[in-house]
Amino acid sequence: MRSKFKIVQLFLLLFLLENLHALRPTAVAGSFYTNNKPELQREVNTLLRDAKTFPKQNINALIVPHAGYVFSANVASTAYKTLNKKYKNIFLIGSSHYTSFDGASVYNIGDYKTPLGNVQVNRSIASKLIKDSKYFVFRAEAHEKEHTLEVQLPFLQTIYGDDLKIVPIIIATSNLQTIISISKTLSPYFNDDNLFIISTDLSHYPTFRDANIVDKNILDSLVKNSPKKFVEALAKNEDAKIEALQTSACGWTSLLTLLYMTQDKAYKYETLEYKNSAHSKYGDKKRVVGYGAMRVYKSDEFFLTVKEKQELLKIAKESLYEAIINKKRHVIDESKVSAKLREPLGAFVTLHKENRLRGCIGTFEPDKPLYKVIVDMTIASALNDERFKEVTPDELKNIDIEVSVLTPRKKISSLDEIVIGKHGIYIKKDSKTGTYLPHVATQMKWNVKEFVGNCSNEKVGIGFDGYKDAELFIYEAIVFDKKGL
Repeated sequence: MRSKFKIVQLFLLLFLLENLHALRPTAVAGSFYTNNKPELQREVNTLLRDAKTFPKQNINALIVPHAGYVFSANVASTAYKTLNKKYKNIFLIGSSHYTSFDGASVYNIGDYKTPLGNVQVNRSIASKLIKDSKYFVFRAEAHEKEHTLEVQLPFLQTIYGDDLKIVPIIIATSNLQTIISISKTLSPYFNDDNLFIISTDLSHYPTFRDANIVDKNILDSLVKNSPKKFVEALAKNEDAKIEALQTSACGWTSLLTLLYMTQDKAYKYETLEYKNSAHSKYGDKKRVVGYGAMRVYKSDEFFLTVKEKQELLKIAKESLYEAIINKKRHVIDESKVSAKLREPLGAFVTLHKENRLRGCIGTFEPDKPLYKVIVDMTIASALNDERFKEVTPDELKNIDIEVSVLTPRKKISSLDEIVIGKHGIYIKKDSKTGTYLPHVATQMKWNVKEFVGNCSNEKVGIGFDGYKDAELFIYEAIVFDKKGL
């Protein structure tokens, strides 16, 4: 009888141990944000109410700042206001301010607490991450004092109430291969059922003027959805030797983790808001911290993967060599060409020799498959550009190839839809047509009306205001070369 009683006690003890969990208490309530529940509720509700409104999207990820609410909460609220659906899990990812090791710590021993109540941690997923990857562990010191995730919770609690499960992850490494491994482990969870929130501030401690430059470089690089472009932007800022700049983004490892999950996929990074601490009445323009809000969602916009760009450059190079050396047109087996490259699209091929233009010809009319356009335009650039002599075999080793693919045109009804530097304009009126590539407006320092009006007058020949009763289309140019991939 006594042995049975001991067995029951043992099972009860095991049950209690399995279900015993530690509540992660607030670390920065009362400093980064108020610890008074009614005040916090009012503040967050007001922030969400007053934030800008954006068109609805099915959001997969947010990028938000994590400074004290008096500095950055109005930026973060802009991103949070765009949420419009419930998620099974919200993965909160930030980079450690307090500890460093080769991996990431995921909180799997209990829930998080804020003045608004407790937030449930999906300990099942958290523990599975630890089981599935040697780079995921639990280290208490990574979470105890860390503010980067905690300051996001009152927003999520206000939006979702108790219907909220989080997976809190603190990245404590700057090792690139480890970050790639972490992103691979997280990738199966990056789907429409879950939301990923990346917590990061931008530049730390430059002047107001320098911060605007540095932070624009980072936000613009994120829009490109490329880990390589993001790392290049970090390096560019560092190489600029900007006085007092300590970092371009304290959560750069977390941003990189997200980019490795979204690269070469149809995800759009949209910048929603930018400010820095000097925009607050408590800030100082001599020493600021930057804050950006972005959202990430699937897009139906045309894009090319790195592999597809490499394929087009290979086709261009082989076409160039075949034309110049063998005087033949390069023949390609269409069955081996990627599906997207068989779509009818316009394109330009530009040849450079020792960083100087050596030929450039293209077509706007999408009347044949893209890969065939690349063959034709490469040959034409080498042999038929009237500004230059034909390319000779001796020059080939010094020729660099740049490809510009023109995305499918989109008809617009308002000039407000045109973004200078991003969009090219195509105007059609009766049988007359004309276009300006995206870079023309930037080079000429035109505003939208000047961009369209000059195209209407100079390229279409219907006068500066002729566009007003013509059909307007926009497109983008995807420009790349071997060095940029």
